Amino acid sequence: MSESLSTLKSHLEELKCHFTWGLQEKDADLEELEEKLNNQLEYLNMDSRGRVHNMLAYVNHLKNDYAEAIVNLQKAEAILQEFKVLETDIKYLMTFSNYAWVHYYLNDSERSSIYIEKIHTIYTQSKDLVQSETYGEQGWALVNFCSQYYEQAKDCFEEALKANPDDPEWNTGLATVVYRLEEFRSKNCPSLKNYSFQLLERAVKLNPKDSVIKVLLALKLQQLKKHEEAMKYIKDALEPTPDLPYVLRYVAKFYRRAGMFEEAIGVLKKAVSITPTSAFLYHQLGLCYRQMLIQNNRTGSVNNRGLDTKKIKDLTEKTIFYFEMALEVKKTFLHAHFDLAQMYTRSNQYQKAEETYKKATELTTTPEYEKQLSHLNYGNFLEKWKKSENEAVEQYKEGLLIPDQSKYRQKCETSLRRIAEQRLKRNPSDASGLALLGFISKENHDPPNNEYLGVLFDLKLKLRK
Repeated sequence: MSESLSTLKSHLEELKCHFTWGLQEKDADLEELEEKLNNQLEYLNMDSRGRVHNMLAYVNHLKNDYAEAIVNLQKAEAILQEFKVLETDIKYLMTFSNYAWVHYYLNDSERSSIYIEKIHTIYTQSKDLVQSETYGEQGWALVNFCSQYYEQAKDCFEEALKANPDDPEWNTGLATVVYRLEEFRSKNCPSLKNYSFQLLERAVKLNPKDSVIKVLLALKLQQLKKHEEAMKYIKDALEPTPDLPYVLRYVAKFYRRAGMFEEAIGVLKKAVSITPTSAFLYHQLGLCYRQMLIQNNRTGSVNNRGLDTKKIKDLTEKTIFYFEMALEVKKTFLHAHFDLAQMYTRSNQYQKAEETYKKATELTTTPEYEKQLSHLNYGNFLEKWKKSENEAVEQYKEGLLIPDQSKYRQKCETSLRRIAEQRLKRNPSDASGLALLGFISKENHDPPNNEYLGVLFDLKLKLRK
């Protein structure tokens, strides 16, 4: 006899798994996520695939496909059985917890209860190791789901390592997510700038056969101007895994940053032939051609203007093509929107540029600070190229309305203040200029500015007369 549904639900909510980790459908494009996970299944090591099948089961749940969810959980379980892991081992926690939830949604409370009992048996083991396992798996789930969860993933891996500091998977997870945070936010958060270096070194030491973590360390060494050591890790990563897409993509990034554009393009085209639906690879190809374009503009020969013009046209078309391909594959790729819009602007395709900036502001899966950047970039375009100050103001205001205290919010505020001051310089009683200062003050929760209030009071009196 299964327990009551209300009691069952309360037990389920206590479990540590994808169904209780706050993975929100609105934060990810499920089709893109599913495709990424299927690529991982094809190219990742066997011991990582169980984790991927569990994530796929959760994606199946979000799509109300419980038959396929069961299939993925069975595959995850089969991998553990292949490694002869006992059912009482902590490695079963995530799979059994997801099973319990899926059977609950299938209205099979009896099967759900059976899995909860199995989980309780596992919980009788070392509390510290159970916590380490659940925090570590949560960290990987957050990393795989979307970039908005990276900060939370970092916290999870740090918690996992407290009880099990030498665990190779959790060290790799922490190093990976901190590296990505640095790439995304180091300019905005200087404290993150080089934290990943020591983490990557430790992860490589604990995972000497992991080629992906080696190329991430190589990229970090490249940033630190340690070129010879960086190149050594690139060679070490390529030797055992010359066709692994996750290695090739970062090797190409390394070559591009080193100015080795032809080598980078060759590696990227090889990687694209293996994984033709990777937006990252198309974006990297676009970046290569754009840097070649910039370099050509700097070094173009005065005596070969016709040849240079033809080369510039060719590089421009290739850059735009690959940025467009990146967005065709991944419509939520924010920075590809920015790069494509800039290329459209550069080639005088202003309507396409505006449409692209506008699409960037409408994406719903980007973190708050990147939404601010979208409004800032669109505002800059409207002001500089469309010469529409009023439309630009609306974008800067949208950026300021997002409370995340980032440098992009500060830049939106700076732009609004500049426009307000210009208007008030032309006319000290300009209502729109005063309104902008009032808007900034209100959104920043500033104390009343006496000078501003005095001018506003005088203006109201004039308007009444």
